[in-house]
Formats: sequence, C-alpha cells, structure tokens
Amino acid sequence: MSDAEKITAFVGLGSNLDQPLQHIQQAATALDQIPDTELIALSPLYQSSAIGPGEQPDYINAVAALTTSLSAHQLLHQLQSIENQQGRSRGPERWTARTLDLDLLMFGNDVINTAKLTVPHPRMTERNFVLYPLRDLAHRLNPELTLPNGQRIISLADQCKNDGISPA
Repeated sequence: MSDAEKITAFVGLGSNLDQPLQHIQQAATALDQIPDTELIALSPLYQSSAIGPGEQPDYINAVAALTTSLSAHQLLHQLQSIENQQGRSRGPERWTARTLDLDLLMFGNDVINTAKLTVPHPRMTERNFVLYPLRDLAHRLNPELTLPNGQRIISLADQCKNDGISPA
C-alpha cells in the first residue's frame, strides 16, 4: 500500500494503574513502532474520573492519530499486543482499573461491526475523555473531522459535559 493508500486511524489511550503517565508515554512510543504504521500526532493528556465498578484511581487519557496500511483487525491485534506487553490483564468484568487500554476509535471513514471489533467505537460520543482529546487533534489535523454518519467531532465535543475531566 502506498502512502496515498494509508488510512488515518484514531486510538484512545487510557491508564489508571502503576504510573499511568508512564504507561501512556510508553504506549505512544509503541504505537509509532507498529509495522506499516506511523504516529502522526498525540493529543494533550487529560485526567478523568474512572467509569466502572468500585473505587478506582483517576485515568490519564489521550488520543493518538496514526496512518497505517494495516487492516483494522491487524491494527487491533497490534494494539492488544501493546496492552499485553504493558501488563494489561483481561477478566470477565468490564471497566475495571488497568495499566493500559487502547481503543480503536475510528479507522478512516469505515464502519466495522464484527465479533471482535466495532468502529467507530460504540460509546465514544458519550465520553468526554475521548471527545476532548480527539477534538484537540481535529483542531490540529482536520477541523472538519467527522464520524462516518457525518457528525463533526468538534461539535460533539463542544456538546459533551466536562464533568470529571481536566488537563493532566
């Protein structure tokens, strides 16, 4: 695939265990080392309240913009490998504390709905810790960035409540 055929993907990064800032920084470096993929931008970092069961530490969140010639499923596999390398453990319970969470938010303008992957990420429009850093990247890279359904990222972020989130 030539550079003209590369797809821009957006990946959400989150960590709330074992030095979250360090995990986000290591993940950004690892994203840039994925074969046939280039990290083109990383948003500013945000601190956000945890969503999920029990008392959890706050998260550090960011969004990375990548260009890649990998398929969405190949990229997902690479993201899960990075999570595993950084000590991510997966259990039956959702939204638990973690060393690293990498979510494939958008993959070009593709809509994907398989057993392993849903893109755009199904809850991204409800989450300020995704929309705020994604808006920061949209301002830098493409102010007209939209979801496949035509919703503008900047507008979605502007309409999203700022409860429990602040610059890190």
